[in-house]
Amino acid sequence: MIIRSETGTAAENAALAALVTRAFATAPVASGTEAEVLARLRASGALSLSLVAEADGQLVGQIAASAATIGGAAGWACLGPLAVAPEVQGGGVGSALMRAALDRLAVRGAAGAVLVGEPAYYRRFGFVADPAVVLAGVPARYVLVKPLAGPAPAGALVCAPALMP
Repeated sequence: MIIRSETGTAAENAALAALVTRAFATAPVASGTEAEVLARLRASGALSLSLVAEADGQLVGQIAASAATIGGAAGWACLGPLAVAPEVQGGGVGSALMRAALDRLAVRGAAGAVLVGEPAYYRRFGFVADPAVVLAGVPARYVLVKPLAGPAPAGALVCAPALMP
């Protein structure tokens, strides 16, 4: 398996949309709009990082990041969606993508990463729920933060509008 930046070609974008749709089709918590979110991030220019996992010439995973602020503090990256093809879920693809994304964000000097997700899964990457970081309408236990340079600020999390349904 290799992890690389997405190419942005029309064919790859279509393949990623199909992959993301399949990945979230049976997810216990999914909006059904995850592929549209990725397309909106890309179309709006908000997609600051998009990595794909490829195995045997096939796309098997993808992770996206876009700029975010916490309490007005810039330098944060909002991660999502993170998608893995159903046939390889549980095989380490998602973990490899997450680690690669966090490594690239750290090299770029990001203050940290934030996401909305299942704490039991994302804890393994160092994400924690921080009640001082607030995203309107989302229970605090699902707003997860991983500082990369210093502590997380307190306040409202503001992500790219493209992330909102």
